[in-house]
Amino acid sequence: MIRLAFRNLFQNRARLIISVGGVALSLLLILSLDAIFTGVEGQVTAYIDHSGADIFVSQAGVRNMHMASSSLPASVETKIKAVPGVESVTPILYATNMIVVGEERNAAYVIGLPTTVKAGGAWIVSSGRSSPNKKGAIIDRGVAEKSGVVLGDEVEIFGEDFKVVGLSEGTASLFNSVAFISRDDFADMRNSADIVSFLLVKVKEGYSPESVAAQIESLVNDVTAQSRVEFAAQERQVIKDMSTDVIAMMNLIAFFIGLAVMALTVYVATHARRAEYGVLKALGARNTHLYFTVLMQALFSVILGFGVGLVFTLVLTIIAPRLSSSLALAISGESLIKVAVVSLIITGGSAILPIMQIAGLDPAIVFRK
Repeated sequence: MIRLAFRNLFQNRARLIISVGGVALSLLLILSLDAIFTGVEGQVTAYIDHSGADIFVSQAGVRNMHMASSSLPASVETKIKAVPGVESVTPILYATNMIVVGEERNAAYVIGLPTTVKAGGAWIVSSGRSSPNKKGAIIDRGVAEKSGVVLGDEVEIFGEDFKVVGLSEGTASLFNSVAFISRDDFADMRNSADIVSFLLVKVKEGYSPESVAAQIESLVNDVTAQSRVEFAAQERQVIKDMSTDVIAMMNLIAFFIGLAVMALTVYVATHARRAEYGVLKALGARNTHLYFTVLMQALFSVILGFGVGLVFTLVLTIIAPRLSSSLALAISGESLIKVAVVSLIITGGSAILPIMQIAGLDPAIVFRK
């Protein structure tokens, strides 16, 4: 029966290409969309992941950076330094603003860094300074190239002119980038000399970030302390909450495309071989054996479509970052499992009509014809 399924599948190459292509297209849509959002999640948390901090301390109740605001008295820094297990504390100021160059506007997380940076600075600097000086800014290299900016040029941040003193790598996403200026400049422009947004804490060797974070929350009032891993997870959850409806709708569309193409192809193939199925039934073949043949034919087509879709998605993950530094695709294990489940559903769903056709097939029709 497996041999018959193979023969039915490969006998008409045009039909095979259509079925495999349709399934590949639908699965490619699911895989690539998931890969885009997985890549975006990684880009959005890039600053957190590469900050060098073990713990992020914020205003009570604030658990992420994206679309959030945190404000703490600068005096909290001294209290946190006194907590057992704390090695260093880096206070930063943070706000979302625009990097303006002429008519070009680029959204950015603007980070105000202190003079001595032990955490929270640019992790890869391709050229220029690794920390901003007064009226100096470090911006993403991709944003600079897009805006036609080079080292020494001026950009506008918070309505003030800043000289580009450094170009960073890996600090841009589809939505925004990360720019670094000095904390003093940030405080002067926002009148926040006695305020910090977040405190980036490094813990001493032998201490757990989770246990030190719990100590900070118990000893310091009105703060939320989270390990870097937990803080990044909260940031990714915000992106997931924003994109869930879009992904679900596109996945549903892709599923129905694959189901329709596969169901039509298997049905036509089965209808074209009705005489053979009739002969097999007349010779004593059980319906279950014939059903198995149809299912195998659908499964082989879906497996081929899955393979083609996966290969194209892998190619996209390689090509996309070369086309734009702000675009990154990443295939996750969760996405592969989801697509595998969808493939099995498409296999079963596409075989329903052909199986019903075989179940109602009268072997005598072969001999009457």
